[in-house]
Amino acid sequence: MTAKVAIIGAGPSGCYTAQALLKMDPDLEVDVIDAQPTPFGLVRYGVAADHQGTKGVARQFARIFIRQKARFFGNIRIGEQVTLGELQDAYDAVVIAAGLSGDRRLGIPGDDLPGIIGSGSLTRALYEHPDAAALPELGQDPVIIGTGNVAIDVLRLLAKTPEELRGSDLGDGPTAWLAAHKFRKITVVGRSSAGAARFSPVLLKELADLSAIDVSVMHPGSANDEEGKRRLEALAELVAATSGPVQVDFHFDSCPIAIEDVSTGLKLDVETPEGRQSLLASSIITAIGFTSDGSLDRDTMLDSAQDRMRPENRTYTIGWFRNGPVGAIPKCREDAQALAQRVMSELQPDPDRIGRNLFETVPDIVGFDHWQRVDALELSTAPDDRCRRKIFHKAELLRPSNLQDA
Repeated sequence: MTAKVAIIGAGPSGCYTAQALLKMDPDLEVDVIDAQPTPFGLVRYGVAADHQGTKGVARQFARIFIRQKARFFGNIRIGEQVTLGELQDAYDAVVIAAGLSGDRRLGIPGDDLPGIIGSGSLTRALYEHPDAAALPELGQDPVIIGTGNVAIDVLRLLAKTPEELRGSDLGDGPTAWLAAHKFRKITVVGRSSAGAARFSPVLLKELADLSAIDVSVMHPGSANDEEGKRRLEALAELVAATSGPVQVDFHFDSCPIAIEDVSTGLKLDVETPEGRQSLLASSIITAIGFTSDGSLDRDTMLDSAQDRMRPENRTYTIGWFRNGPVGAIPKCREDAQALAQRVMSELQPDPDRIGRNLFETVPDIVGFDHWQRVDALELSTAPDDRCRRKIFHKAELLRPSNLQDA
């Protein structure tokens, strides 16, 4: 008897879970469901446009649908076309791997003022997510709050010249938007010391290759552990290596306490080892983590999951949706393998469950063959200095006439 498993979310956690399940039992029916017409989630819309090596994991994920025979059902929003309850009735197990795409707020006075932009909102627009808002106006002196990898990714993209973006998949619109800003100064603010910050030293080494920036560091502090020492060394090398026209100031050990609207833009007050200081900004980009964007009722879904309250639902959660915004793509693979073992040990096939037949009457669903045609079209129409030209309007992604000759 063939068991049926549905996975909500076609990003790294969902794809790795499908891969692990089918490796354990190639006869499983594994269906991966996503709200977007395109698979791979974070890989397509979250990994930096100039990190094509990281995006290469999509080729591995494609084999899950081509060779391992998982099925992709795109353009399905849970709670609209199909409910979680209907999935639970139709499948022997349901895995929720939907991720998190909402931006965490600072939680300080003034954090809702105009001109404050979440890094998730900004990068979705930069990477041409179909549901993204328009790219915002940042002005010439933006401040980035946060010192994790997302903050460094944002800084790097803002600071790159058009020539340094060659080989990326950044679209024409975002490229023109970046070129129009003519940044004078970019300030990066972090609560912790440099040694305790979350950024990878490898990302700082990438910054050292940029021609347009001149870096200075305030309040770096010290470090007792080896990883912290590597961060401090990378910062020192970065300062020594850069001398471009755009000033980049890192302010560590600087805790944001309030934001005010002033005549020149925004004023960010921070508490530092030297007391309270004010930083002026044309805009503020927050890069302090992610939360649910509200499109899925995360609290209810977590309560519905097997490891929380209702074991009869055979529902599991994984990745950021379960754990919060921690862990990179390799961690997704490790967690997926562990979850797959658990699912397989508890799986009880029921011949009365209809599985993918649930979607027979749902309109506008797209499969993996549709994505392959989109992918081929994006690659074949790429400009000379880009690796692909993304199709980003959902109507265009869904319209087969655009793809017939791809």
